[in-house]
Amino acid sequence: MKRKSDIPAEDGLHFDHPLFDDPSARALERVGVVDVGSNSVRLVVFDGAARSPAYFYNEKIMAGLGKGLAETRALNPEGRARALAALKRFAALARGMDLPPLTCVATAAVREASDGPAFAREVEDTTGLRLNVIDGTEEARLSAQGVLLGWPEAQGLVCDIGGNSMELAELKDGEVGRRVTSPLGPFRLQEVKGGKAALQKHIRKVVAGLAADMGTHHERIYLVGGSWRAIARLDMERRGYPMTVLHEYRMEPQMVIDTVDWIGMSDLNQLRQKTGTSQARMDLVPLASLVLKELVETFAPKEIDVSSYGIREGLLYEQMPQKLRRRDPLIEACRYAEQTMARMPGFGKKLYNFLLPLYEGATAARLRMVKAACLLHDTTWRAHPDYRAEVCFDNATRANLGGLSHQERVFLGLALLHRYKNSRAGSRLEPLFALLSAEEIRQAEILGKAMRFGAMLSAQSPEKTGLLAHDAEARRLAFRLKSGQEALFGEVAAARFQSLAEALGAEARVEREGAEALTEA
Repeated sequence: MKRKSDIPAEDGLHFDHPLFDDPSARALERVGVVDVGSNSVRLVVFDGAARSPAYFYNEKIMAGLGKGLAETRALNPEGRARALAALKRFAALARGMDLPPLTCVATAAVREASDGPAFAREVEDTTGLRLNVIDGTEEARLSAQGVLLGWPEAQGLVCDIGGNSMELAELKDGEVGRRVTSPLGPFRLQEVKGGKAALQKHIRKVVAGLAADMGTHHERIYLVGGSWRAIARLDMERRGYPMTVLHEYRMEPQMVIDTVDWIGMSDLNQLRQKTGTSQARMDLVPLASLVLKELVETFAPKEIDVSSYGIREGLLYEQMPQKLRRRDPLIEACRYAEQTMARMPGFGKKLYNFLLPLYEGATAARLRMVKAACLLHDTTWRAHPDYRAEVCFDNATRANLGGLSHQERVFLGLALLHRYKNSRAGSRLEPLFALLSAEEIRQAEILGKAMRFGAMLSAQSPEKTGLLAHDAEARRLAFRLKSGQEALFGEVAAARFQSLAEALGAEARVEREGAEALTEA
């Protein structure tokens, strides 16, 4: 049998030291950015572990700066007043939070409007905020970097839609490649004359040009922007999808086409009420859906992924040194959660090492999930015991965690549920379990029960009490109890060890240190 000591303690997933102890990371602990778009004006204040930050503050105003821009060539007067009021508020909030100077960018509406420069000067004169007006290719680059913040391994085409423009950027090997911008924002499309047929012809022509520039070999398209997220939320509604987290929601091409057709035949007001979409956003959905359908049909990706990360996260990524960018956002977020929320920070690493004999030959992806679970295993201890299992499941499935698919969210949540609860039968969370295969459910239960056993062996480290040994072929799980630690392996610990063995389909044995024979637990 493989003993724990035979397995490397460090597997290259940056478990040895926390990113947030690095001075360059601490400098990014609380950073505020402002995005002045054609449709919305938003302030985001990032906080916490720099590689996977929490949203300390997030406020958006649907100002509509770019509404009517294609016709008037000027900023919308009402939108301009609303945007200026919002920026005054954001500047005051930043002062109240004692933030470093806000980083502010303005995109298509301000850069294309005849009065854009005057608006930027007015903003600086009245608020002290300096608007960095960026061009379309720079906007595409920052949006793509935002995707990289959440998906370090992202490969494909990033598509960011705003009110007056749509940008494409290529991602390959962690770098942003070719970039293009286009006039396919919904506000701009509202000005196309000639009815639906003329509109579709216009969209088709522009998308064909984008395909010529960017190529159609990309297997994935990453969608960035509020209109895309609204369509994804409608896709969830149409399918009866059990989770409403939009980040990393994945669609197949036919699903997108079916949803676009469904939107065209539906009562938008009813859909808006069902999904909680704002009226301002829903007004743009029909036009954005026509663009998305053409994109999918022209570029023919295998998968369409939704990113809640975009230009604002790209601005944060811009400030990261390369060594921060290389770190795993999931593991760093979990480490930060353990550091700030667990009773015994640092125990997660010891628990992970204790459980490694159960994962001989496991993939890096599986070890990553084991590591994340061990780091989070004690972060909900303040919740009421009757609800602790559900609270930790909710935290895993709904938290702002990067680099985590929906299936991985449910796997992590289910493992943590079993950390606190032996059975999942009758849980209100059962609809979400359907996102996993039967084998993945079994593996999540094994991980949860393993953590449940290991967490009670010692207040310092489970290895002080004993070591696990697992022989999968012989279907045997052994626990080598160290001399003088018998008192810690009490009745409850023995029961939890037996439960873990049953989940593994193995015979449970306890071996006293120095003894040759195994005895039944």
